[in-house]
Amino acid sequence: MKAPRGHREEGAALLAVLLLVALIATLAVLALDRLGLATRLAGNARAIDQARSYAYGGEALASLIAADLTDRGRGDMTARPEWRDAERVIPVEGGMIRARLSDGGNCFNLNSVVQGDVFSGWKARRQGIDQFRTLLLVLGVPQPRAQAISAALGDWVDSDTTTAPGGAEDESYARAAIPYRAANTLIGDPSELRTVAGVTPAIYKRVRPWVCAFNSAELAAININTIRPDQAPLLAMQFGGRLSISQAAAIIRSRPATGWESVEKFTADRLGGLANVTGLNPALDIRTRWFALDLDVTVDGAQVRERALIDAGIPPPRVVMRQWGAE
Repeated sequence: MKAPRGHREEGAALLAVLLLVALIATLAVLALDRLGLATRLAGNARAIDQARSYAYGGEALASLIAADLTDRGRGDMTARPEWRDAERVIPVEGGMIRARLSDGGNCFNLNSVVQGDVFSGWKARRQGIDQFRTLLLVLGVPQPRAQAISAALGDWVDSDTTTAPGGAEDESYARAAIPYRAANTLIGDPSELRTVAGVTPAIYKRVRPWVCAFNSAELAAININTIRPDQAPLLAMQFGGRLSISQAAAIIRSRPATGWESVEKFTADRLGGLANVTGLNPALDIRTRWFALDLDVTVDGAQVRERALIDAGIPPPRVVMRQWGAE
């Protein structure tokens, strides 16, 4: 027996209403979920912005400390030992700042393989190229490869397009699977070293802890009062490899508690006849121009990491480079 037409129409209408209610409920759940997600994203963005603001404040504080060290005439950081390579925790509203200030000049400046300026052009600097070759050698890179890479780095940075003996210019890079050209200007970041001819991933990984890229072509002077024993390859580099890494580390560990009074005192006390070897021109100092600042800021669950480079060479000290997150 069939249901009356009226009952069938009422059932269909009820089913349509139920489907409509289910659809509206589903849309409401989705809308609330999207709203919650948007709220969380907005909160995270606000927390990250606040964390960055605290990081800028940390930069300002570090710049003041660098200025204080410079004003005292002892940029070797012995005047403020509590900041040297030590992590300081600074409470802030909603979180904290972890800061570590260290000597940012104890490295090999990749741009020191040239000399000059943007107006006259960049010309190869033999001392810088030789230092980089020595660094590669003390790190265990074979002589032929070290010679070729150091020459290629000089060609990569210098302004001309003439290939140095053993070096590489545009014609070498044009043969790559994805052709490119030499930069012929200062390196902006140490990671650029990976594009230089002869630098394999293994060699880059080996040399990366010891190199930097300042916004100038000056030779980075190694501060004998702040260099750490684990940075011994940099001291060995300064003396043409005549010092082994273990010998250089032993010299650093023998440093007086208050540091050496002068470079001359250091060379006389620790290097003996090596200081009189002709042809050596080590870049050493007891003052620091470049300060590295590592910041780890946590605010309301958001985390921001920054590494900044402060130049105290020309007062007032200023941040000349910053990097957010991991390399």
